[in-house]
Amino acid sequence: MHAPTGRDLRLDFFRGIALWLIFLDHIPSNLVAWGTIRNYGFSDATEIFVFVSGYTAAFVYGKEMRERGFMIAGAHILRRAWQIYVAHVFLFAIYLAEISYVATSFENPLYAEEMNILDFLKQPDVTIVQALLLKFKPSNMDVLPLYIILLLLFPPILWLLQFRSSLALGASVLLYVLTWHFNWNMPSYPSGHWYFNPFAWQLLFVFGAWCALGGAQRLSRVSQSPVTVSIAAAYLLFAFVISLTWYLPGMSQYVPHWLEELIYPIDKVNLDVLRFAHFLALAVLTVRFVPRDWPLLKSWWAWPPIVCGQHSLEIFCLGVFLSFAAHFAMVEVSSAVWVQFVASGVGIVVMVAVAGLLGWYKRAEERSPGSRRRKAPDADLAGGEA
Repeated sequence: MHAPTGRDLRLDFFRGIALWLIFLDHIPSNLVAWGTIRNYGFSDATEIFVFVSGYTAAFVYGKEMRERGFMIAGAHILRRAWQIYVAHVFLFAIYLAEISYVATSFENPLYAEEMNILDFLKQPDVTIVQALLLKFKPSNMDVLPLYIILLLLFPPILWLLQFRSSLALGASVLLYVLTWHFNWNMPSYPSGHWYFNPFAWQLLFVFGAWCALGGAQRLSRVSQSPVTVSIAAAYLLFAFVISLTWYLPGMSQYVPHWLEELIYPIDKVNLDVLRFAHFLALAVLTVRFVPRDWPLLKSWWAWPPIVCGQHSLEIFCLGVFLSFAAHFAMVEVSSAVWVQFVASGVGIVVMVAVAGLLGWYKRAEERSPGSRRRKAPDADLAGGEA
């Protein structure tokens, strides 16, 4: 089974959009966040992010595993997991410094409580150790630990996807089912469990990898059929109507009691089936109406999200930092609507500017005399070393 050749700009485009949406969703009481997809269906930008990460990881390392073997490709995957772990630790330190400084300077301990760092302020020595073990995570810092675990487990999964793709996907589905049945999860500190259960969210990651290694082509006849597109559109409409009942209490009376018992709770921690199906419906319509050669992808209008998607590790970390800065501005300066729009807009502009600078630096480095660096197939969370 072979990965498709050439870069699919749709991945970068929608990954960049997902990074923007995650940034907006991380700002508490942000009116602009009402424009994100989480308010109009069952899934949100996290599903897009994890799926694309699985797809690009398989795209980057699949060919290398075939050409250079399991050991070399596996070593590169584990090295990338280590790099993301280091980035997570740096982000943890900077994020805690940002929150602690603001909470102390403005004598507002609520910041520490909101961002879930009270335990760090009470027991910094113990909490730091737990953070290094990925058990203690401040608010908005759950995605990178999930991705680290998924990458650590990825070498054998990728090997199996290469030769027995259906078996690999089946094993992923089985783990997902067993996770729900036995309520498996990883422990958090000081209590509770991971907000993104890696035993459940691995299904979306593996499914993305499976699609990258030929699964998408095998599904193309089914996914692009008029019947499938109609079912996907109907499901999205159903999810939209249900989501309206969350914000318009008068509409909840029209939802049958048996249906409420059937669909609730829609669990994000364990990647509820309704969330997974909602993402699939979005993917079906996206593939149907946004072809690979979509002209807009090569226009200046698409450049901002694409360049952010091509540097997703750095931009995600920056987005976490900026989301708290925007929250701080809305609390200490003003919570007026115009401030919310300005803070959200400035944050996205900064993300685009930094991504553009990273892209420029990378191109300059590749053009430098004597540079032996090969052009990376992808510059995202998966890494471009392969």
